[in-house]
Amino acid sequence: MTSVPMPIPSRTQYVLEGIKHRILTGQLTPGQALVETELAAQFGVSKTPVREALKTLAGTGLVVMSQYKGVTVRMVDADMAREVYDVRLLLEPEALRRAVRRGASLEAARDALARSDRAADTAERSLANREFHRALYLSCGNPLLGRMLDEVRDQAALVSAVAWAADPSWEREAAEHREILRLALDADADGAAAALHAHIASFVHRAFPEVREEEGHQ
Repeated sequence: MTSVPMPIPSRTQYVLEGIKHRILTGQLTPGQALVETELAAQFGVSKTPVREALKTLAGTGLVVMSQYKGVTVRMVDADMAREVYDVRLLLEPEALRRAVRRGASLEAARDALARSDRAADTAERSLANREFHRALYLSCGNPLLGRMLDEVRDQAALVSAVAWAADPSWEREAAEHREILRLALDADADGAAAALHAHIASFVHRAFPEVREEEGHQ
């Protein structure tokens, strides 16, 4: 029999979402220590839900647990960026191509793009950006493909948060998002997929030039 995952207790979920939000919006920075007692006090809970939340975040790749250093926010470097974005480049354009060919509704992507344009701060814009990309692949018709992309979604957002902190490039990416959505709404599956591939590749190469250099020597 296939085991059914147990639901996460509400307090653990509350702490999990709170810590994740702080990481993905840059309030908690890569390499920063995450101390259970401090987080418990901040969220008004015992250490148990904090400990469970950190274990879950370690499983998604947002934090690192070390016997010697304790728990820290995952560091972002060219190796991590290459791994995460390689998966996205392989899977995300194909998922969008399938969604367009299926005639899937992209209203959620349109809404996310509008929220990004109206965003009052980096946190809102970052969350809207994540929702835009997810809306493009979620209706691909293959739930497993969607789940695989969901698994790297948080790590991709962490890479983006670090890159944006060093070199904000919202306007350029928003223009690329609008072009991707235009092609998708025009039912140009191959064109939308190609534009999405170029968008993902240009971001990681711009944010982490060493990735391009290393690829050039392969």
